[in-house]
Amino acid sequence: MHQNYLIFLTLLLITVLTGQASGIEKATHNRDWSQWRGPHRDGTLQDGALPDSLDENKLKVRWKLPLAPGYSGPIVTGDKVFVTETIDQKTEVVRALDRQTGKEIWQQSWPGAMSVPFFAKANGDWIRATPACDGERLYVAGIRDVLVCLEVDSGKILWRVDFVEQLKSPLPSFGFASSPLVVGDAVYVQAGGGFCKLNKLTGEFIWRVLEDGGGMFGSAFSSPCLAEIEGVPQLLVQTRTTLAGVDPDSGKMLWKQKIPAFRGMNILTPAVHKNAVFTSSYGGRSFLFEINRTEEGWQVKELWTNPTQGYMSSPVIIDGYIYLHLKNQRFTCLDLKTGKTLWTTAPFGKYWSMVTDGQKILALDQKGDLLLMKASPTSFELLDRRQVAEDSWAHLAVSGQELFVRALDQLIVFSSVTDSQTR
Repeated sequence: MHQNYLIFLTLLLITVLTGQASGIEKATHNRDWSQWRGPHRDGTLQDGALPDSLDENKLKVRWKLPLAPGYSGPIVTGDKVFVTETIDQKTEVVRALDRQTGKEIWQQSWPGAMSVPFFAKANGDWIRATPACDGERLYVAGIRDVLVCLEVDSGKILWRVDFVEQLKSPLPSFGFASSPLVVGDAVYVQAGGGFCKLNKLTGEFIWRVLEDGGGMFGSAFSSPCLAEIEGVPQLLVQTRTTLAGVDPDSGKMLWKQKIPAFRGMNILTPAVHKNAVFTSSYGGRSFLFEINRTEEGWQVKELWTNPTQGYMSSPVIIDGYIYLHLKNQRFTCLDLKTGKTLWTTAPFGKYWSMVTDGQKILALDQKGDLLLMKASPTSFELLDRRQVAEDSWAHLAVSGQELFVRALDQLIVFSSVTDSQTR
């Protein structure tokens, strides 16, 4: 009996320790910034808080790394940071870096270059989409409509899909701009002139929907996300002309809504609040749609519109208010319930990436300014401002107490220092 009791205690201890380890792993995973706009692709921190100040004594540079140009945001998984760049407008490069030191762990590359047209040309011909990571594999979208799956630990290429070659679709005129989404055993991409589901382990095609022809007026800018609306998990997808809910398993269209925009400039990632979806377009308006499931099927109801025009910057929703950077470079706050504009600022730069902890908003302006703001519907309140780069179009990444800024010519990693650490 005594022996059985000892065995019981041993098993109990193992169970407790295993549970604690699992909790640590889960907490670490929650702090990962492993895809476009963070854990839920909405710019919201899952734990922790943004700094109260951007002062150099509170937000200290930990390390820097010079890089060739790129628009892809950095992603952080465990002890690694992943960044992309385009060298000499010929070669796309992926680097895995040690999170603590910035030391390169591995590097992988492939030919990847094209000339983008019009206004996009002024900003450069380099890699655009932010990669996604599931902890074991890294999924990188190359500008010429290719998706490359790499082994996280070694950088080995596990598979590569060339959408133009396999689907005979036109090369997207503005490049592969939409960021990959990993859900379960699948990776979803807006590429190949449509919205595609691939087996994440093999790259095998499962289905393609929302075909738009690719080329100049097809090929999406917006990035898909997973949402739950009316209790039903669905992929929220915005093409150049349409907002839609897609069943993740079958690819069946649950609902869709036309979104007017100048030359299909639907770029930002839509925001979801309960069963409502917000979006805004260049040359169009801002919209809030209510999505309902009825006995007859899914129905889309327009709740309100507002003449404000979003552009490239994706919004954040906090406590029933929408915070949105506009085409005219101003920043605004809209009441989610009524659509009323509550305040609008003077112009800033051309693009913002935003992160929120629910109380404050941290934005990286295209001009290289970090902006710390109070999330308030009553007025615009800038808490702090600090220039950290000359030019930046990539999305911020925040993980734990660290902030990752991908400037056009470098990666800068900051550590946030609390008051207790400075005493």
